[in-house]
Amino acid sequence: MDSISLGVPEPLLERLPADDEVAEADMKEAVAGWEQRLNQALEAADDDREAAGQVLDVLDRFEQRYETYDDLVPELRAWGQSPIYAIAWRTLYADVIAQIHDHDELAEYIDRERNARLVEDGIRLRDL
Repeated sequence: MDSISLGVPEPLLERLPADDEVAEADMKEAVAGWEQRLNQALEAADDDREAAGQVLDVLDRFEQRYETYDDLVPELRAWGQSPIYAIAWRTLYADVIAQIHDHDELAEYIDRERNARLVEDGIRLRDL
């Protein structure tokens, strides 16, 4: 399976406050680390199905984090705080999820693995 390449979208970085270079660096460092760990998992996997399972676990965590930041935005507004960083991280997680799904070869395996996990009675779609 091909390696995954991820990046921080430039429009997202442009929306960050101009005087804050720390958030930009944190986002770039986080995405680089995610990319490295995903590629290590792909290399260590015995087959494509195992690799897709590990990527799907990561996607599930990213989706949970997206929801956490999404829930945080109205709470910050209610307390009179700026939600700009929560919005930025929420958007970053959504974009990284989309970037992973854009890898056509991997997306097919992810869809299969997600469908297999949805089936509760043990019947797998590959067995049909």
